[in-house]
Amino acid sequence: MIRGRYMRRHTNGNNVRSGVSPNHPMFGRYLSTVGFPPAQTVYYNWRHCYQPGHLRWTQPSHLQHRLSSFSTVRHLSSRTPRPPDPYRWTSWSQTGIMAHTQPRRGLQLSAGRMDNSNSKPPKKRKRSSDRRQAGEEYQYSPKRSPPKGSRIPKGSPQWLHNETCTPVPPGKFPSSPKEYPSTPELKRHWEDLSHLCTAAPYVNGGRQKWPFDFSVMSYNILSQDLLRDNTYLYRHCHPPVLDWRHRYPNIIKELEKHSADIMCLQEVQEDHYTQQIKPSLESLGYHCEYKWRTGLKPDGCAVVFRRERFSLVSCHPVEYFQRGIPLLDRDNVGLIVLLRPIDPHCSLTNICVANTHLLYNPRRGDIKLAQLAMLLAEISRVAQLPDSKVCPVLLCGDFNSVPWSPLYQFIRDSRLEYDGLTIGKVSGQEENPRGQRILSVPVWPRSLGISQQCQYESQTTDSDLRDLEQPKPDGFTKASIEHCLKLTSAYSHYLKESGQPEITTCHSRTAITVDYIFYSAALGDVMVQAVFFFVYPECSVPPEKGLQLLGRLSLVGEDELQKVNGLPNQHNSSDHLPLLTRFRLHPQTEQKHLRVS
Repeated sequence: MIRGRYMRRHTNGNNVRSGVSPNHPMFGRYLSTVGFPPAQTVYYNWRHCYQPGHLRWTQPSHLQHRLSSFSTVRHLSSRTPRPPDPYRWTSWSQTGIMAHTQPRRGLQLSAGRMDNSNSKPPKKRKRSSDRRQAGEEYQYSPKRSPPKGSRIPKGSPQWLHNETCTPVPPGKFPSSPKEYPSTPELKRHWEDLSHLCTAAPYVNGGRQKWPFDFSVMSYNILSQDLLRDNTYLYRHCHPPVLDWRHRYPNIIKELEKHSADIMCLQEVQEDHYTQQIKPSLESLGYHCEYKWRTGLKPDGCAVVFRRERFSLVSCHPVEYFQRGIPLLDRDNVGLIVLLRPIDPHCSLTNICVANTHLLYNPRRGDIKLAQLAMLLAEISRVAQLPDSKVCPVLLCGDFNSVPWSPLYQFIRDSRLEYDGLTIGKVSGQEENPRGQRILSVPVWPRSLGISQQCQYESQTTDSDLRDLEQPKPDGFTKASIEHCLKLTSAYSHYLKESGQPEITTCHSRTAITVDYIFYSAALGDVMVQAVFFFVYPECSVPPEKGLQLLGRLSLVGEDELQKVNGLPNQHNSSDHLPLLTRFRLHPQTEQKHLRVS
């Protein structure tokens, strides 16, 4: 999930929000009408420019500006090989990069007080985003409270709210999680469903063609910067397990252990991706595609696949931020890739793989539906076949919505009637949402260029643009939306043994399911047999071109998570659990090229 409050959006020079100068591309916002950015913004942009071997800061050329005091190389007078703490004045003074040398045009500081390197920062600071260089120790803050107005959801497990660890004194940090009592590993088993699927080869032109089996993972790995900004969510954790030096090897070890053919990752921090995650995965034989969230957000989505099993046909990033549309002013993104299975013995259709991380805010279901509509429209375009049908689709990610919620039902049922539905109930994250505003009709404006069927509308002329917001007889006046993809969830959302809800994410505020792998189910698929004719009563058979679910890595319930002290823990280094599935794709009876430009 995306948690906490973030800085206002940063845009590039071609898409600049009002109040932000296009001449300052590195600044996300000003503290007043004209001024310089907050310390954490300066730090985040400059921490990548420090060269430890030369003890200096180097400015990238694209960030140079004549008004910036950082326009020259600054040599460090300190031997410490890390950037300054943005909220510790003495740390800034040691680097030679003095914040008070900025032109004082907006924020007025007292020169007498701030020029003294021994003076302390103001006491009114209520928030400290201690963004340090990757690998630096994490200082645990057990007494930090949730943001104002937040509350523990009703029904959330009580054991998650207990502080089970001893606070770490300032300046101290245990060198290893082994100094704490060892916790047992979370036990997950493989659910084999292959005996329910067709395994016989196809015969075409006198030649046998075996089906193509492959595995898929969806995993929110938890951005380290977001973890640091929301320490109140991890009060139940032992402090050392939150250190990136402990988390990163665990995450890579888990990815390598499951060795999925396709991996959809969320909350992948950009600097960790470029410096550590991507090189590690490429050394294991993977090809990596990445989409960074817009604005100054630290993370993004990645789609990774094995080079020996798939080739990349095309890649399509999706930005949900749309200038001029207030409903779509958030920085979430999606990433779609079209993959071609590599199999010299048979003809296989392309596979469309989509990965996303929708908005977290439980009370803004209208934004989530609009973001999802944009993603579905792009999937429909990318996956379209010459015969106007679509190739098999895999839709993975963190949807910040619980099973059976209206948003979940919209994905699975291909249709949602939302007349009288409040925006706080769309995702189902809160049992009693406080916001009672009704979803507007339509949910998203016509100017977005996406129909109520989640399809791109045809190009319009200048005369048509004047009438975009006028009621049309194409569904924009009806309280219903739909899409053309027939998708099924790879998980049942209930434990087979106990009937208790499955859990995919857990922290100090909640333990619920928000992560999914949806797929185009083929005729005879095990997940379709029980629900298809109830979900699609107007259809006689499922889609012909689809996937069969062969198996999945089981999820767990609250009882199992309590035994391992929740998430993250010593062995599981994210507050989400990875979803792992295996599918079968049957060969086509004739060769067809399936790419659309």
